[in-house]
Amino acid sequence: MEKLIEVSDSVVCIDFVLGTKCRTTIRLRSITATDTTAFKIQTSSPHKFLVNPPSGLIAPLAQSIIQIILKPQPQIPDSFPRSTSDRFLIRTGRVDSVDTESTQLDNFRSWTHDIILKVVFVGPFLLRHAVNNGDCDAVKSMVKYQKTILTELSTREAESLLRVATSLDNSVDMVSLLLEAGLKVESATRSLDDVEESKWMDKGWTELHVAAAFDRTDEIKRLVKIGTRGTLDCKDKEGRSPLFLAASKGYEKCVKVLASAGANVDAKRNDGCTALYRAAGKGDSRMVKVLVELGADPSIVVDQRDRSAIDLARDEGHKEIVEILERGEEVLNASRRGDIMLLESLLEKDASVDFKDQYGLTAIHIAAIKGYKDVVMLLVEFGSSLECVDAEGRTPLHMAVIGGCKDTVEVLINRGANANVKCNRGATPLQVAQTMGHETITQFLLLNEAIS
Repeated sequence: MEKLIEVSDSVVCIDFVLGTKCRTTIRLRSITATDTTAFKIQTSSPHKFLVNPPSGLIAPLAQSIIQIILKPQPQIPDSFPRSTSDRFLIRTGRVDSVDTESTQLDNFRSWTHDIILKVVFVGPFLLRHAVNNGDCDAVKSMVKYQKTILTELSTREAESLLRVATSLDNSVDMVSLLLEAGLKVESATRSLDDVEESKWMDKGWTELHVAAAFDRTDEIKRLVKIGTRGTLDCKDKEGRSPLFLAASKGYEKCVKVLASAGANVDAKRNDGCTALYRAAGKGDSRMVKVLVELGADPSIVVDQRDRSAIDLARDEGHKEIVEILERGEEVLNASRRGDIMLLESLLEKDASVDFKDQYGLTAIHIAAIKGYKDVVMLLVEFGSSLECVDAEGRTPLHMAVIGGCKDTVEVLINRGANANVKCNRGATPLQVAQTMGHETITQFLLLNEAIS
């Protein structure tokens, strides 16, 4: 159908107050430059809403302001901010210019385009109701539909709302949500600190746990830099590390920062659950991919049914996650066979180059030890790290030296691999070459400033 008008808002946004008549307006703008447009507005809830005017004509490229009135309501909406039962239907049609003056819209039948507007209930009254009930989801939704709802509160209203939030069982989540969404009061920092301190003690959280739980990437970087009480893998009362906590909330940047600082991506909760296992069970495909690329082991058996992350994903029907994990295995197998055509096909479909087996070996480790220099070059081209390490701290260059393939060693050195990197036992690639009697590789490494 031909579109004849544009509506100022995609929803009818009502600032709700109990027992009070509530008004809002929408604007209809003609987008046709030739004909007059007829409109008619109907509501699914005529016992609740009045529309003024309910119908009319809009001249070419002109606009009409429509007032929506909600009659005084004796109770809070059954669902908010989105109403599940209220909506408006706007019908439009062209009117020939010669008939404009005589057109009777009650008898008009040439409606050609319909627009449906849903209703959302917002405003300070419902905001306080949601905060009283500890309903973080409702608060988030109201902020989404009415972005200034918190910033427009008076100082007295803001402080009152904060006091309510700090008394909740989920006070840390609610207070943080309100402050991050724009609530500004002088006592906010002190109130949040008081609430958080008591909650942290109950949960057994460290400063790093708190930063991870609230997606504070910069704070994590600061704590890592200055050193924190305990280690990166310190655990709360449930056995959750900061990385586990960040992953469970979907905070990808926090997870990456913690992992790059040395946090164990396979750290287990008290029940044996890993971050990857939990993400797979939740169906969080983005976090699964992040954790796989950071080296999380999908083969770790977790629960009493001897299931790994991939087993759980299959059981829960999370096909995308199964595909991510299975493609990682396929990348390893293609590298193991030197099947460059299959490998390239997998990588072009966004399969991970950093997938690891139970020994920490990635595809480039495997290709390097087997001397598949073309496979190594392809993996580097698709972003494989030259400095990734296996469980023994060996890089792809270590593996290429062990495999005795000088051409692969050259490829890695020429692309920037560190010739003097040490594995967990302290051996450099040159020392490995000398120990194994690979003379040509030894000479090549010496020419490239390798030291023993």
